[in-house]
Amino acid sequence: MSAEHEIAASKNLRGVNCPMNLVYTKVAMSEINPGEVLEIILDDGPPINNVPGSVKKEGHEVLSQARLDDGAWSVLVRKGG
Repeated sequence: MSAEHEIAASKNLRGVNCPMNLVYTKVAMSEINPGEVLEIILDDGPPINNVPGSVKKEGHEVLSQARLDDGAWSVLVRKGG
């Protein structure tokens, strides 16, 4: 997979606990078009363990998960059709 993805929107969810980070992710996904990419910034622990799996179950594609310098994670998700 290419490391280059055009990001349509970004949502910084540092400090947001489960399940609210999933709720905010769903809202952000609803604001972009199918095929577009959303970047989500998630904390380590339950957020990175739960949110990517949940968006996959909803029919979206997790393109990448990369650890950031501050310990948070950048997750790129392509909206499904």
